Amino acid sequence: MAQISSNNGFKQCSSHLEPTRTKEVDKEEALQMEAEALAKLQKDRRVTDNQRGFELSSNTRQKAQVYNKQDYDLMVFPESDTQKRTVDIDVEKLTQAELEKLLLDDSFETKKTPVLPVTPVLSPSFSAQVYLRPTIQRGQWPPGLPGPSTYTLPSIYQSTYSSKQTAFQNGFNPRMPAFPSTEPIYLSFPGQSPYFSYPLTPATPFLPQGSLPIYRPVVSPDMAKLFDKIASTSEFLKNGKARTDLEITNSKATVSNVQVSPKSEDISKFDWLDLDPLSKPKVDNVEVLNHEEEKNIPGLLAEDPWDAVLLEERSPASCHLERKVNGKSPSGATVTRSQSLNIRTTQFTKAQGQISQKDPNGTSSLSTGSSLLQEIEVQNEEVAAFCQSITKLKTKFPYTNHCTNPGYLLSPVTVQRNICGENASVKVSIEIEGFQLPVTFTCDVSSTVEIIIMQALCWVHDDLNQVDVGSYVLKVCGQEEVLQNNHCLGSHEHIQNCRKWDTEIKLQLLTFSAMCQNLARTAEDDKTAVDLNKHLHQMEKPYKEVITRYPVEELLDSYHNQVELALQIENQHRAVDQVIKAVRKICSALDGVETLAITESVKKLKRAVNLPRSNSADVTSLSGEDDMSKSSSRGSLNLENPVQVSLDQLTAAIYDLLRLHANSGRSFANCAQSNRNIKEAWTTTEQLQFTIFAAHGISSNWVSNYEKYYLICSLSHNGKDLFKPIQSKKVGTYKNFFYLIKWDELIIFPIQISQLPLESLLHLTLFGILNQSSGSSPDSNKQRKGPEALGKVSLPLFDFKRFLTCGTKLLYLWTSSHTNPVPGTVPRKGYVMERIVLQVDFPSSTFDVVYTTPQLDKSIIQQHNLETLENDTKGKLLDILHRDSSLGLSKEDKAFLWEKRYYCLKYPNCLPKVLASAPNWKWVNLAKTYSLLQQWPPLHPLTALELLDSKFADQEVRSIAVTWIEAISDDELTDLLPQFVQALKYEIYLNSSLVHFLLSRALGNIHIAHNLYWLLKDALHDAQFGARYEHVLGALLSVGGKGLREELLKQTKLVQLLGGVAEKVRQASGSARQVVLQRSMERVQSFFLRNKCRLPLNPSLVAKELNIKSCSFFSSNAVPLKVTMVNADPMGEEINVMFKVGEDLRQDMLALQMIKIMDKIWLKEGLDLRMVIFKCLSTGRDRGMVELVPASDTLRKIQVEYGVTGSFKDKPLAEWLRKYNPSEEEYEKASENFIYSCAGCCVATYVLGICDRHNDNIMLRSTGHMFHIDFGKFLGHAQMFGSFKRDRAPFVLTSDMAYVINGGEKPTIRFQLFVDLCCQAYNLIRKQTNLFLNLLSLMIPSGLPELTSIQDLKYVRDALQPQTTDAEATIFFTRLIESSLGSIATKFNFFIHNLAQLRFSGLPSNDEPILSFSPKTYSFRQDGRIKEVSVFTYHKKYNPDKHYIYVVRILREGQLEPSFVFRTFDEFQELHNKLSIIFPLWKLPGFPNRMVLGRTHIKDVAAKRKIELNSYLQNLMSASTDVAECDLVCTFFHPLLRDEKAEGLARSTDAGPFSPTPGQIGGAVKLSVSYRNGTLFIMVMHIKDLVTEDGADPNPYVKTYLLPDTHKTSKRKTKISRKTRNPTFNEMLVYSGYSKETLRQRQLQLSVLSAESLRENFFLGGVTLPLKDFNLSKETVKWYQLTAATYL
Repeated sequence: MAQISSNNGFKQCSSHLEPTRTKEVDKEEALQMEAEALAKLQKDRRVTDNQRGFELSSNTRQKAQVYNKQDYDLMVFPESDTQKRTVDIDVEKLTQAELEKLLLDDSFETKKTPVLPVTPVLSPSFSAQVYLRPTIQRGQWPPGLPGPSTYTLPSIYQSTYSSKQTAFQNGFNPRMPAFPSTEPIYLSFPGQSPYFSYPLTPATPFLPQGSLPIYRPVVSPDMAKLFDKIASTSEFLKNGKARTDLEITNSKATVSNVQVSPKSEDISKFDWLDLDPLSKPKVDNVEVLNHEEEKNIPGLLAEDPWDAVLLEERSPASCHLERKVNGKSPSGATVTRSQSLNIRTTQFTKAQGQISQKDPNGTSSLSTGSSLLQEIEVQNEEVAAFCQSITKLKTKFPYTNHCTNPGYLLSPVTVQRNICGENASVKVSIEIEGFQLPVTFTCDVSSTVEIIIMQALCWVHDDLNQVDVGSYVLKVCGQEEVLQNNHCLGSHEHIQNCRKWDTEIKLQLLTFSAMCQNLARTAEDDKTAVDLNKHLHQMEKPYKEVITRYPVEELLDSYHNQVELALQIENQHRAVDQVIKAVRKICSALDGVETLAITESVKKLKRAVNLPRSNSADVTSLSGEDDMSKSSSRGSLNLENPVQVSLDQLTAAIYDLLRLHANSGRSFANCAQSNRNIKEAWTTTEQLQFTIFAAHGISSNWVSNYEKYYLICSLSHNGKDLFKPIQSKKVGTYKNFFYLIKWDELIIFPIQISQLPLESLLHLTLFGILNQSSGSSPDSNKQRKGPEALGKVSLPLFDFKRFLTCGTKLLYLWTSSHTNPVPGTVPRKGYVMERIVLQVDFPSSTFDVVYTTPQLDKSIIQQHNLETLENDTKGKLLDILHRDSSLGLSKEDKAFLWEKRYYCLKYPNCLPKVLASAPNWKWVNLAKTYSLLQQWPPLHPLTALELLDSKFADQEVRSIAVTWIEAISDDELTDLLPQFVQALKYEIYLNSSLVHFLLSRALGNIHIAHNLYWLLKDALHDAQFGARYEHVLGALLSVGGKGLREELLKQTKLVQLLGGVAEKVRQASGSARQVVLQRSMERVQSFFLRNKCRLPLNPSLVAKELNIKSCSFFSSNAVPLKVTMVNADPMGEEINVMFKVGEDLRQDMLALQMIKIMDKIWLKEGLDLRMVIFKCLSTGRDRGMVELVPASDTLRKIQVEYGVTGSFKDKPLAEWLRKYNPSEEEYEKASENFIYSCAGCCVATYVLGICDRHNDNIMLRSTGHMFHIDFGKFLGHAQMFGSFKRDRAPFVLTSDMAYVINGGEKPTIRFQLFVDLCCQAYNLIRKQTNLFLNLLSLMIPSGLPELTSIQDLKYVRDALQPQTTDAEATIFFTRLIESSLGSIATKFNFFIHNLAQLRFSGLPSNDEPILSFSPKTYSFRQDGRIKEVSVFTYHKKYNPDKHYIYVVRILREGQLEPSFVFRTFDEFQELHNKLSIIFPLWKLPGFPNRMVLGRTHIKDVAAKRKIELNSYLQNLMSASTDVAECDLVCTFFHPLLRDEKAEGLARSTDAGPFSPTPGQIGGAVKLSVSYRNGTLFIMVMHIKDLVTEDGADPNPYVKTYLLPDTHKTSKRKTKISRKTRNPTFNEMLVYSGYSKETLRQRQLQLSVLSAESLRENFFLGGVTLPLKDFNLSKETVKWYQLTAATYL
């Protein structure tokens, strides 16, 4: 082999193993000979494994490591026989030309041995064939990313050079001895991280698996020029000596003390290294080959490495970076680096290609490498594995599959609405190319779309046999979506909406090729590798941007320049200050993290600069033998220069920090090693412990506002604490470079690792104790508050490879920035989350703890028969199984259910209850649980959804749940996407079944991909999970294809522009808003000039420009914009949307989603409540887009047409509907729509607890459809008006709504229909209680202000009454209807809102009435001031109900005779209430209590009230003139038309009412009769068409008996319904303790009577029903005709 002496020259000699050659051979022949020789040696001598230990001591923090070694041989081929003997060459005597010739000599180059490459690409000049065999036991690391082996190589591994380099540029060193060896040498990667040893095996060609592209060496022309300067022999020799010694010793620090055999005691450290910088670029990622494959891999062809000098160029930044990293200064001063300095491996080398690596299934996949300096937050192994799995997933959806890649949107399909019967017909108009007029025909809604296409083609083709019907589609006119050919026409949502709005169904017949398919993936998309970060650069990130490569590169460059300068100049104090400043900048760029090593190194450097400086700059030469025996510690080399030693340590600390920062998210941290032992977690008895070291990056605001800080450490699984949380000590802030909170505290959880479930999470919550003496607190009230939670971070204790976390971790804890955005600007970066870094040290043991999956024990599987249980036990179990959810289960119930779990297999839907009842999820119990799962029958997808909640963290459970959920249709999945996106937070690891499920569905459906994009984008704002959502969003954009990506980015840009406009309009003054709007919209218009854009709300709608003249804004607090866009489809209508800023629309999205799901449940059961479902989308923090429903107005706008008191009148809604529906048929249709939609709104708003209901957020369409908007308050969180709860009624049902429902003032059977619809809808939703609780529960982590915990779900559970029967629920909801209809509070709430919207100041003008019974408003200037007023007397009236009216005597100034007005008690109360509104700060006289015991309309009550009202008036008139003489008081006392009628006074008070007599009988009663548990239930539901002889409306009630009943003990009766012929009761009359046999002998006698106050009640009809005619085993609901039967 080649030998190099340690003198001033070097020797070359041929190895004794090599045959003599008499002529020179070229490179190809040499390579061939080399391959043959290696193959021969491998055949003769097998490689045997043996263990050799050596110690690494270059870093004080590094423990002794044991390396696994293998034998190998190194072969070097001589180029001529003239080199058989050693030749001495004196380098100093060489001329420049001779030196260059020597360096470029081929024979000189071939005297080198092959080496492991250290870049992600293999150079063609890599002639040596290397076989790599890892000794790690964890399996392959992900491709393209740093595995455990990819740490640093010695600094002698140069890649770029300066003119002052000490070694020859091909890697040879004049002072480096070399000698032959037969023992193996090991190449190992030093550093504090995982280690691998790589044997260099003879005759084994190296080629990574898969198709690895070959790249030329990366060498810049600048590098080539360096070789022209090498010939300055004196400088070269001078620097070469120092360089030689340093590199030899540095190699010791890197390779350590290798124990060699007696035959190789004098081996050189560098004989096995090929130091030619051009032959091999360094690799980031090495390919691991299985030992079995080594024989079948072809060799690589070598090319001339010097060709690269002329062909390749590199950026100056890269050259500078490599120069500084390898530690040579331009001046020749040497900066010694430890192992951590030689960072030019994975973290510091830009990936230049892609590493192809086979997955376990043998398929080849591509993944892009990453680099520390490319991005500090380098992709960790988990992200790499995720990237690889997404690549694999992508291959399952090739662009050629038209089913999963149509390129256009399919119209959503849902349950067909039954509007006009099962076989309803619709009129369809189809546009066909070549036809001037559309083809119109009538078809059945149940016909498939394919049949419709055939009918349309009949107009075009005579013979359909020659036509491929399957190549045609029906496109919706005005939208970019097509109907699905295999579904019936009426099942499409678009067709259903057309039928709902009674609009024409317009379609267009097209072929597949004619359809716009710009969203389809292409062949290029399929070839493009998955890159999670590539397409996220345009995303608006709510947190600080990650530091990229180049700023850090510049900072490192600056640092090394300062270091080199400090070593050159005499006065080092100033230079050292600059070095420290450079270090501070680097730490600042790395989130303000300053490690203890950096702090200590800086202190040591400051001390060292004050010591006397050594005159000796050189280091004594060391022989190779001495190198092996002396210590390799860094300080031993430069004892004469303490500054250089300190700089050494400081540089090492910086790179340690860089590595720590890069590996902060890695699975292996710093503790995983290639030859470590494995210990299973379930056998590990050590307790969980870790050290909380510090929190870095503390802002100065915190320092001034908070005095002390502490951490709460908790350990959880399934959302519950495994152990009582532990609180750290309370400490203040420290200041080094930056502020930090330093605990350095050991935390020990008294729980063994064997007891930890795999999904255990460690939560660290940071609290700050406010500085009580601080006057700079941003909130003055903070001084009275307790500790504040400043942020929280969670960490899985087991990584994604199931290894226990070890080593140092940097955990990012995100906090909201307190900086406010500048008013009038888009808060693009206003809401910024800042992060602080928690440094937590986990113990690094001598073995790796791994969590293994227990083996399933199928022998324990057994299904027990429920019938074998005792009756009591069986009943208890069934009772638990039939409960709506696991929320209400007690500990005893759970223990009982878990014990009887094998009896539950026939009730598959109870699986969530069973798993929630599991006592624990320890490893020892998992086998039984998993076995039960394997046997469990599949769940319905909506039931399996519960298993994705926080209660079920187990990976196996969640994976099985996703398997069951995969049966869900795309359209159902689209409806539930928000819950699935939130469920990602409950996944422990990034690469989960749920992520795969969502991405696979997104690949096959554009609707899902579109909605998923906006949901993920909105979720980026999540402080704790934003990074995870960023990875998933990056994967979605990467696999979705270029077309979809570009479309989504256009939508994002449009939203940003509209957000800017909305902010400007909102900030502008009222008068300038329209001008600002018009001017700002011009910028949006310029966007449309370059692009057509799909609507974020609905990707089927494509807009081509704005209609600026139609754009406006609304006058509500948020000042939302009305944006009008022109449809790109000429056959489409204008697109109108609302854009809001300043309001969080996520809650509106959730409420509308729940209402849509309710509507689908009703439709599935055949109940069409004609709900208006409009779209709403949150496009970012406090901003979003809402669909505008055409031809609709708010109730306030309708009511104020009749004055500000329109809310107190009954006719406004009916008259408004009649205005838009003039014919009787149209009005009846609109009224029917109103009845059905109002019923749906009542149920939906009650169940969801929608509050803040006023007449400005309830809307009515001209077609009669009523709907609610603005869901800012829900789940029972009522809006308050001071201490007044504005939402007092269960839901909004006012008298003007009842007027439309009844068709007039009096109740009719239409109101009974309304009640029945409400009760039916309510009961259908109750059956799905668990679904709604699950959907809402999954949204708890979304951050909605009114949905933060399970407690918020209590309202919904209570509202749905899950434990009651349908009959009981019907009664319950009927009472709610009565309560809402009788609530005057709702009308007053509407009235308050009318006043607020009119910007109420004083009273309206005279043209607008202020009292409901007065047509106008009057003032005392018109009527004259009042001198005296009193309640004179009272009269009994009938109109038609009996009531009392009070006569008020008024004497005005200038009048001799008093006047009289007549006012009811309710009118007095209206006066008082409105005075309270107008004068909220005045003390008004107390008003008499409306509530009285017993009957209200009697003489005694009237007499009492007369006195109270008189007192009220006296106090009122003696109050301040502002109150007593206001227009409201004047209007109250102004005479009305009714007051002036003579008959009003002439009527005698003792005139009795007309007394009707019994006569004609008519009408019918609706009953529900049922029997269960020994009890007979009679529900009296409705009565219709009652008849009275005098024609007056009766006060009906129902009375029943069970005959025979001589003692009348079976008497039951209902409440009285006032003044109606069509009463609704929905009351249950119960008879307990009767057997079926007894009841068969009884008759039910039912009588309907009218209750009268001043005379006997009279009979209206009755019916007698023999109970033997009823099947008491089931419920009977039926109408019964009333007759003149006798009654008791």
